[in-house]
Amino acid sequence: MKYYEYDLNGVRARLAHFDVNRGEAHAILTCPGNRQDAARTLAALDEAAEKIAGLLDMQPVFMRYLLSDATNQAHLLNQQPICARSIIQQSPLDGSKAALLVIYNRHSDFTDCGLGMWMDSRGRIWAGDNDSIVPADSRTMTIDYLDTLAARLEKSGASLEGHCIRTWFFVRDVDNNYAGVVSGRNEVFDRSGLTADTHFISSTGIAGQAPDPTRIVAFNAFADTRIDASQIKFLYGKTHLNPTYEYGVAFERGTAVDYADRRHVYISGTASIDNKGNIVAEGDIVAQTTRMLENIEVLLSEASCGWFDVAHMIVYLRDIADYSTVAGIIDSRFPDIPAVIVLAPVCRPGWLIETECMAVKQVSNPSYESF
Repeated sequence: MKYYEYDLNGVRARLAHFDVNRGEAHAILTCPGNRQDAARTLAALDEAAEKIAGLLDMQPVFMRYLLSDATNQAHLLNQQPICARSIIQQSPLDGSKAALLVIYNRHSDFTDCGLGMWMDSRGRIWAGDNDSIVPADSRTMTIDYLDTLAARLEKSGASLEGHCIRTWFFVRDVDNNYAGVVSGRNEVFDRSGLTADTHFISSTGIAGQAPDPTRIVAFNAFADTRIDASQIKFLYGKTHLNPTYEYGVAFERGTAVDYADRRHVYISGTASIDNKGNIVAEGDIVAQTTRMLENIEVLLSEASCGWFDVAHMIVYLRDIADYSTVAGIIDSRFPDIPAVIVLAPVCRPGWLIETECMAVKQVSNPSYESF
């Protein structure tokens, strides 16, 4: 992985570039210290994202806008997205109005297939925001989102169980509404063959607000309809983490997917937990951050990866007052990795911090298709 940093008219662009075959790149764009209004900030982020696409000769395939006030800012974005798009209120804690995660591929041919989903000719699906789901309680919305994705996969001869690689659930008032997400997901997974005896899907379930205040849950996902089970390895980190089903939830700690030329590693939202399911270092943000990073490192190593393979990371904080402490740790340990720290309480109140990341590693598997 090669890392770069650019200043693009006041936008700090941190880029991870995997330059093998078609290649791919992950960028996190921020505006630290920016005092411009939301419209100018968002326009600057979009301009920077477009400039990076031109520099790399790549196309965006997924964009996530992290906004400080989604209800009052979302309408400022282009109403005709150019790829799968997620718009979530998770305030960047560097003081700016917005940040942007962009994943780029070369020679991409993703097209809009409706309901927020974009699919390419090689069978990959990015599920962005789906505004067709009727606002309801968190359990009902979770079921509806997953059923909609499952129906799209079935049209392509695929399934939720066999081909969905990664999910994200953004939950308004997570302390009170996460239980409904857990219940709804468990119901769909049970009837889809996703159980403790088979496997689950890597996931993040975190506080986040959709632009529509009536929408308690927002949902995104990635699926690959052409992968085979032999390409997938689930990551457990058993020395440091316990199976999630032991405390009633259903997701994998991480997933590695092999292609002919690369390995994609999806690390779920990971907190300061031990292999008994207990919170480590309650109330201590420094110790929780240390344990969280140790847990992630164990999961990465299970996929024969390290921090030097990480393409981007998103850090979620419960308490804004912890920002300077955590930013110091992250910037010191990972000065090159594209990263952003946002305000987003974790699903269990005692967890002060959580981080998700994605890694990309060069491998050689001639029997598989190249990514």
